[in-house]
Amino acid sequence: MTSPSSACSGLDRAAKAAVRRILEHPKFEVLPLKNVLDQVRWLPEGATVSITASPTKTLEDTMSVAAELRLQGFDVVPHLSARMTHDKMHLAGLLARMEQLEISSIFLVGGDAPQRGIFPDAYSLLMAMDDIGHHLTDIGVTSYPEGHAVIPDAKLRQALHDKQPHASYMTTQMCFDPAAIADFITGCRADGIALPVQIGIPGVADRLKLIQISTRIGVGQSVRFLSKHRGLVSRFIKPGGYAPEDLLEGLASVVGDPAAAIVGVHIYTFNQCETTERWRQEYLASL
Repeated sequence: MTSPSSACSGLDRAAKAAVRRILEHPKFEVLPLKNVLDQVRWLPEGATVSITASPTKTLEDTMSVAAELRLQGFDVVPHLSARMTHDKMHLAGLLARMEQLEISSIFLVGGDAPQRGIFPDAYSLLMAMDDIGHHLTDIGVTSYPEGHAVIPDAKLRQALHDKQPHASYMTTQMCFDPAAIADFITGCRADGIALPVQIGIPGVADRLKLIQISTRIGVGQSVRFLSKHRGLVSRFIKPGGYAPEDLLEGLASVVGDPAAAIVGVHIYTFNQCETTERWRQEYLASL
């Protein structure tokens, strides 16, 4: 991996400031696996932690982890998967649980799990939340700079239009190409989608542990994940591994453009919080 000190040497002062701004207070995504409580201890006190909805588990499992992390003082953002939500009663119970835990932020996904109830996608879940009424003040939705394995681009763009009045921001799915992300944001702005953006970046994960985690997620889920992120394996196994700073520096000019409205980064940690946070601190020190 390129050392942080040498990686940022080509950035001017404004570019360094732009990258530093979005990296100083990231959102760390974790998986609701057994090692999650051990791993989050490496994160900064009071950090924002996003907890996924694993297709091999339930939304109640996600909420249980959220409750544990709230007790530890983290600002938690549970994922709600439309396809894992059974009906309005189930949804109302999840919303009530979040209010009890004083959680005001969520991240909505359609989800890769087989549909377990009446909600086929995140938009239908948003509409049901409006019908029920809720206390939430911050709602994130997904976006796809390189498209989706099975959903046409036009449908993805329309979904963002539909969700925009009800959402607070959009997070980009994992992408290693800064040009693709920049073009996606430019296209969204030209098309009237003004949601602020959190850039999704992979953290620093040990290759063997990454494979172990993908196995624990479930074989089917791993296949779907890799089909959506075809470059992931090659990026991690190439000599030198993957360097998150390369992506950030490739986006520095876009991050510094107010019209892009990039407000932060969403780090996919793969529950490798120790290595990811060590990288982040070292890189910030080099900026």
